[in-house]
Amino acid sequence: EIRIVGYSAMRNTRIVKYAECWRRNMRRNKYHAQKCCVGGEVFDSRKEMRRWNELIILEKAGEISALKRQVKYLLIPAQREVVWKNGRPKQGRVIERECTYIADFVYEENGQTVVEDVKGGNATKTKEYRLKKKMMLYFHGIRILET
Repeated sequence: EIRIVGYSAMRNTRIVKYAECWRRNMRRNKYHAQKCCVGGEVFDSRKEMRRWNELIILEKAGEISALKRQVKYLLIPAQREVVWKNGRPKQGRVIERECTYIADFVYEENGQTVVEDVKGGNATKTKEYRLKKKMMLYFHGIRILET
Protein backbone atom coordinates (compact mmCIF):
# COMPACT_ATOMS: atom_id res chain seq x y z
CA GLU A 1 0.00 0.00 0.00
CA ILE A 2 1.38 3.36 -1.03
CA ARG A 3 0.16 6.50 0.66
CA ILE A 4 0.75 9.81 -1.02
CA VAL A 5 0.46 13.00 0.99
CA GLY A 6 0.69 16.43 -0.63
CA TYR A 7 1.17 17.64 -4.20
CA SER A 8 4.98 17.24 -4.25
CA ALA A 9 4.63 13.52 -3.51
CA MET A 10 2.06 13.12 -6.28
CA ARG A 11 4.63 14.12 -8.93
CA ASN A 12 6.81 11.17 -7.91
CA THR A 13 4.01 8.59 -7.83
CA ARG A 14 5.42 6.61 -10.75
CA ILE A 15 8.88 6.45 -9.13
CA VAL A 16 7.44 5.33 -5.78
CA LYS A 17 5.30 2.62 -7.40
CA TYR A 18 8.28 1.38 -9.41
CA ALA A 19 10.45 1.22 -6.29
CA GLU A 20 7.77 -0.70 -4.37
CA CYS A 21 7.32 -3.14 -7.27
CA TRP A 22 11.07 -3.63 -7.55
CA ARG A 23 11.39 -4.34 -3.82
CA ARG A 24 8.56 -6.86 -3.94
CA ASN A 25 9.93 -8.77 -6.95
CA MET A 26 13.61 -8.58 -6.04
CA ARG A 27 15.27 -12.00 -5.69
CA ARG A 28 16.76 -12.87 -2.34
CA ASN A 29 20.39 -13.82 -2.09
CA LYS A 30 20.95 -17.58 -2.10
CA TYR A 31 22.88 -17.40 1.18
CA HIS A 32 20.62 -14.68 2.69
CA ALA A 33 23.37 -12.07 2.59
CA GLN A 34 22.07 -8.51 2.49
CA LYS A 35 23.84 -5.93 0.36
CA CYS A 36 24.62 -2.77 2.26
CA CYS A 37 26.01 0.62 1.39
CA VAL A 38 28.32 2.63 3.64
CA GLY A 39 30.08 5.79 2.58
CA GLY A 40 29.04 5.33 -1.04
CA GLU A 41 30.58 1.84 -1.25
CA VAL A 42 28.37 -1.22 -1.80
CA PHE A 43 29.23 -4.43 0.03
CA ASP A 44 27.87 -7.91 -0.71
CA SER A 45 27.18 -8.62 2.97
CA ARG A 46 27.24 -7.00 6.39
CA LYS A 47 30.11 -9.28 7.38
CA GLU A 48 32.18 -7.97 4.45
CA MET A 49 31.35 -4.39 5.46
CA ARG A 50 32.45 -5.02 9.07
CA ARG A 51 35.73 -6.58 7.89
CA TRP A 52 36.37 -3.57 5.62
CA ASN A 53 35.92 -1.24 8.60
CA GLU A 54 38.38 -3.35 10.64
CA LEU A 55 40.94 -3.24 7.83
CA ILE A 56 40.59 0.55 7.52
CA ILE A 57 41.35 0.87 11.24
CA LEU A 58 44.40 -1.42 10.85
CA GLU A 59 45.61 0.66 7.90
CA LYS A 60 45.27 3.90 9.89
CA ALA A 61 47.18 2.26 12.76
CA GLY A 62 49.98 1.39 10.33
CA GLU A 63 49.75 -2.39 10.69
CA ILE A 64 48.77 -2.90 7.04
CA SER A 65 49.17 -0.79 3.89
CA ALA A 66 47.96 -0.54 0.26
CA LEU A 67 44.42 -1.66 1.13
CA LYS A 68 42.23 -2.29 -1.96
CA ARG A 69 38.78 -3.77 -2.61
CA GLN A 70 37.49 -6.02 -5.40
CA VAL A 71 40.83 -6.72 -7.08
CA LYS A 72 40.57 -8.82 -10.24
CA TYR A 73 43.07 -11.63 -10.92
CA LEU A 74 43.31 -13.33 -14.31
CA LEU A 75 43.41 -17.12 -13.98
CA ILE A 76 42.94 -18.24 -17.61
CA PRO A 77 43.02 -15.76 -20.51
CA ALA A 78 40.27 -15.67 -23.13
CA GLN A 79 40.62 -18.27 -25.87
CA ARG A 80 40.29 -16.76 -29.37
CA GLU A 81 40.19 -18.01 -32.93
CA VAL A 82 43.22 -17.25 -35.05
CA VAL A 83 42.27 -15.46 -38.26
CA TRP A 84 44.75 -14.86 -41.08
CA LYS A 85 44.57 -11.44 -42.76
CA ASN A 86 47.12 -10.22 -45.30
CA GLY A 87 49.36 -13.16 -44.47
CA ARG A 88 49.47 -12.30 -40.76
CA PRO A 89 47.68 -13.96 -37.86
CA LYS A 90 45.13 -11.84 -35.97
CA GLN A 91 42.92 -12.65 -33.03
CA GLY A 92 39.37 -13.44 -34.08
CA ARG A 93 36.21 -13.98 -32.09
CA VAL A 94 36.25 -15.24 -28.51
CA ILE A 95 35.71 -18.99 -28.23
CA GLU A 96 35.93 -19.16 -24.43
CA ARG A 97 35.79 -16.16 -22.08
CA GLU A 98 38.54 -15.45 -19.58
CA CYS A 99 38.38 -16.98 -16.10
CA THR A 100 38.97 -14.49 -13.28
CA TYR A 101 38.91 -14.35 -9.52
CA ILE A 102 37.79 -11.18 -7.75
CA ALA A 103 39.26 -10.84 -4.27
CA ASP A 104 37.27 -9.02 -1.60
CA PHE A 105 40.35 -7.34 -0.09
CA VAL A 106 44.03 -7.11 -0.95
CA TYR A 107 46.61 -5.46 1.31
CA GLU A 108 50.27 -5.51 2.30
CA GLU A 109 51.22 -6.89 5.71
CA ASN A 110 54.86 -7.26 6.82
CA GLY A 111 56.00 -6.85 3.20
CA GLN A 112 53.77 -9.64 1.89
CA THR A 113 50.61 -9.36 -0.21
CA VAL A 114 47.53 -10.75 1.53
CA VAL A 115 44.44 -11.69 -0.50
CA GLU A 116 41.36 -12.01 1.69
CA ASP A 117 37.88 -13.32 0.96
CA VAL A 118 34.98 -13.01 3.40
CA LYS A 119 32.97 -16.21 3.67
CA GLY A 120 29.73 -16.77 5.56
CA GLY A 121 30.41 -20.44 6.24
CA ASN A 122 30.94 -23.75 4.46
CA ALA A 123 27.81 -23.27 2.35
CA THR A 124 29.36 -20.27 0.59
CA LYS A 125 32.49 -22.22 -0.33
CA THR A 126 31.15 -23.45 -3.65
CA LYS A 127 32.93 -25.85 -6.00
CA GLU A 128 33.70 -22.91 -8.28
CA TYR A 129 35.28 -20.96 -5.40
CA ARG A 130 37.37 -23.96 -4.30
CA LEU A 131 38.64 -24.46 -7.84
CA LYS A 132 39.53 -20.77 -8.24
CA LYS A 133 41.29 -20.84 -4.87
CA LYS A 134 43.50 -23.70 -6.08
CA MET A 135 44.16 -21.90 -9.37
CA MET A 136 45.22 -18.75 -7.49
CA LEU A 137 47.77 -20.79 -5.55
CA TYR A 138 49.01 -22.63 -8.65
CA PHE A 139 49.20 -19.73 -11.14
CA HIS A 140 49.94 -16.73 -8.90
CA GLY A 141 51.43 -18.42 -5.82
CA ILE A 142 48.88 -16.63 -3.64
CA ARG A 143 47.07 -18.37 -0.81
CA ILE A 144 43.62 -16.86 -0.12
CA LEU A 145 42.87 -15.99 3.50
CA GLU A 146 39.25 -16.75 4.38
CA THR A 147 37.57 -14.75 7.15
